[in-house]
Amino acid sequence: MTELLFSPAFTLWGTDTSWLELIAVLLAFAMIVCNIVELHWGWPLAAISSVLYFFLFWSQRLYGEALLQVVFIVLALWGWSVWMRGVEGAPLPVTRMPVDQRFTLAWMGTLLWLATGGVLQNFTDSDVPWWDAFPSAFSLVGQYLLAYKRLENWVVWIAVNIVAAGLFAWKGLWLTTLLYLVFIALSAVGWRTWAKHIKLEAA
Repeated sequence: MTELLFSPAFTLWGTDTSWLELIAVLLAFAMIVCNIVELHWGWPLAAISSVLYFFLFWSQRLYGEALLQVVFIVLALWGWSVWMRGVEGAPLPVTRMPVDQRFTLAWMGTLLWLATGGVLQNFTDSDVPWWDAFPSAFSLVGQYLLAYKRLENWVVWIAVNIVAAGLFAWKGLWLTTLLYLVFIALSAVGWRTWAKHIKLEAA
C-alpha cells in the first residue's frame, strides 16, 4: 500500500507527483472550502490530509512540517469539537481579536519559530531549518484562531501560505506548491467572507 501511495500519479514540470501528494492536496482543498463556508466537516478532512502529509513531508526531510501534521491531527479533532459545541447551543460566531491579543500571539508565534528552527538546525539533517520552522510555528497560531473563528486567522494563513509555497517549490513538490498558491487566494476570500458575517451579525 505504501509503495502504491508513493508511486507517481503524473509528472508535473519534470517532477513526479505521487498519489499520496495528490490525495492530500484534494483533501486539503476541500478542507479550506469547508472552513470558508463554516462547515464543520473541514476538520476531519484536515485530520486525514495531515496524516498523508506527515509521510510526504518526512520523506522530503521537512521534519518541522511533518511533526506539525501530528499536532494538526490533534488540533483538528479539538477544533471540530469546538465548532460542534458552539456557544450555548448556537453556532460559534465569527469575531475579531482584541488588539492586545494580536500582539501576544505574534510574540508567541515568533518565539515558537525561533525554538523550532533551533531544534531543526541542531538535531536534524534538515537543509532548510528556519524556512521549515516558520510555517510550522505560525500554522499553530492560525489553527488556534480558526478553531475559535477569529477573523484574523486568515491573515496568519496568508503569511504562512506564502512562505510555505516557496518552501515546497524549493523541494519540487509542485502540486502542493500550486495548492498553497490557491490557499493564498482562498484565504483572502475567507477574510472577506467572514468579515461580511461579522457585519451581518452586528446589524
